Amino acid sequence: MLVPESIYTPNRKFAVEILRRFGVEVSFYQPTMGAGIQSLLRKNTRLVWCESPGSITMEVQDIPAIVDAAHQIGAIAVLDNTWSAGIYFDALAHGVDVTMQAITKYIGGHSDLLLGSATVRDQAAYERLGSTHQLMGCAASPDDCSLALRGMKTLAVRLKAIEGAALTLARWLAERPEIELVLHPALPSCPGHEFWKRDFTGSAGVFSIVFQRRFTKQQVLAFVDALELFEIGYSWAGVTSLAVAYDFHGTPNRPDYGARIVRLNIGLEDVDDLRADVTLALESIAS
Repeated sequence: MLVPESIYTPNRKFAVEILRRFGVEVSFYQPTMGAGIQSLLRKNTRLVWCESPGSITMEVQDIPAIVDAAHQIGAIAVLDNTWSAGIYFDALAHGVDVTMQAITKYIGGHSDLLLGSATVRDQAAYERLGSTHQLMGCAASPDDCSLALRGMKTLAVRLKAIEGAALTLARWLAERPEIELVLHPALPSCPGHEFWKRDFTGSAGVFSIVFQRRFTKQQVLAFVDALELFEIGYSWAGVTSLAVAYDFHGTPNRPDYGARIVRLNIGLEDVDDLRADVTLALESIAS
């Protein structure tokens, strides 16, 4: 199987530490390769994993081109479609064979649910996946399902509010002198923005910012610590805004952002309050 370098870290560990133990060969590819992925496909390639946008670095992939290349050799294309909530990107319409989501995120919407979904294109895949799901005992509890159904009732309203606030903050941050780069798929500064513009119908509330090179790791951590409304947390898509700093030093084949990158999740707080919070945090490290 082929997986992108921008893959969610627990997925990377699962592929390298678990799948390889079961004899699955795992290779990595640059998420921005698009049709160029054809050069990496081999006779025994069975699956191409996609994650668009990429984890933390937010690269939007050319999914139709990757799908086409995979299908030419009989491989299947699987997509983690969590960022779009399954709403802003129609995976099956773009040729994806299996689309997955962390229902924990936008569908749940309140940071109180652990659930996932896998949706397939055809009956054969449904039967194969369904039987495996049953034999492994991967049943979802009625309580978890009820929380997902609850979240779906407000999904449209939450997504609209979150999209607007995130775009407002992303565009404002792009003008701040402390920030070198804003990695928001709806902004031209984000790798693969042209594919977002072509394939997506909207944007979500998760994006990253890269500080100017003059800022040290300690200053970036101090920025996160200085935030009051933004909590520190790895998860996202709940009602609370979050911030997490990352350190890419020593991480092979990832962009040269070092320890200057912070991922933001925009929740349902007032956007002016969030902007004021970020302003104070930026001023605290710039002084």
